[in-house]
Formats: sequence, structure tokens, C-alpha cells
Amino acid sequence: MLEIIAKPLGALLKLIYDMVGNYGLAIILFTIITKILLLPINIKQTQSTNKMNEINPKMKAIQTKYKNDKEKMNEKLMELYKEEKYNPAGGCLPLVIQLPIIIALFRVLQGPTKFVFTPEQFDAISKSFLWLPDLGLPDKLYILPVLSALTTYFQMNMVAGKTATDPNMKTMNMIMPLMLGWITIKFPSGLAMYWVVGNLFTIAQQYLMTKKLFSPERGK
Repeated sequence: MLEIIAKPLGALLKLIYDMVGNYGLAIILFTIITKILLLPINIKQTQSTNKMNEINPKMKAIQTKYKNDKEKMNEKLMELYKEEKYNPAGGCLPLVIQLPIIIALFRVLQGPTKFVFTPEQFDAISKSFLWLPDLGLPDKLYILPVLSALTTYFQMNMVAGKTATDPNMKTMNMIMPLMLGWITIKFPSGLAMYWVVGNLFTIAQQYLMTKKLFSPERGK
């Protein structure tokens, strides 16, 4: 299943590289293009998350009021969802759709000689970019791992919104970026760059949605 998705993505990256002739720039453009292709799904997920944050105080009030009566609590929550036109599964479906695509994207960048280039082609191209001597190797200066942790932190906190005041959410929003930053230390720098650029794209998307530029009501 993942290889079926990864092969056309690898072909896209190869096409971009053939056009620009620079592997690092090709990865950046590849990231932006795939993010744009996934934008409708991302917007749907973000709208669902924002709606959940909006009604979260009402949900907590119901959960507190009926904490000793689970059946009544669930009944009142369903009434709230209906009243607010909110589907609790609405934020999960886009994530389920995206997950295999995201994994396939990682597979492409982890295995460029399998999905993008022949081994001979990959050996022949220049893989240096900016301060990085080889995009196939980890970033020895740790710039990308640090940027990975920071951009993940900002992205998660923008998505969390009002729920960021929850102690469990605050803990997760601290631990996850640190874990990803640590993991990224061992990633090929091309893959780490994909993650950072993708995070920056999502942060920009979240900002624009906050400004209502992607709101369904805009233009009415």
C-alpha cells in the first residue's frame, strides 16, 4: 500500500529535481507542493480542531455537572454536538487519510535510491545545500533538529488553542517536540529539512485560518 503511494511521490520529486537541478531546493519545493495538495484535508482537520476548542468550555461544564451520571453526560454532549453542528469524528478522518501519505513521503526521502533515483544517479548528483555537506547524512551542526523541535512546538501550540491550558496537553506539547528534535538528530538532513519546511507551511496555514482567510464564511 505505502509503495503504491510512494512511487508517484518519488516520480514527483525526480521531476522537480530535473527542473531545478538542485536536490535541496527540490526537497523544499516537493514539500510545499505536497502540502498544497493536502491543503483541503488539512483545512478540514483544522476547522474541526478549532470548533472543538470553541465548544470545549461547554463540554467541560457538562462533564463537570454530570460527572456522576455518565449516561446523562453523554446525552447532553450529543445534544451539544448537534446544536453546534460539530462531529467529534470530523478531526480524525482527515488524519486517517493523511497518515499513509505522510508515511509514504518519509519513505521516499529515506530511500531516494528506491523511489527517486537509481543508485548511480544519486551518487552522481550534488547533495550539498546551504550549510549541509550531504542531504543524505544527519545535520552535524544540529540546526535542523533544533528547528524541528521549535517548529513542532509552535505548530502544536497553535493547534491546541485553548486546550493548551490543560496540564496533560501542556506536558505533551513540551515532550513531543523534544522527542522529535532528538529523533531528527539521526535523520538524513534532507528528511529533517522536509519536516521543518512542512511545519513552517502548517504554521502559516494556521495563522491564515486564525485570520479567517480560509473561513467558509469569507466572501459571503
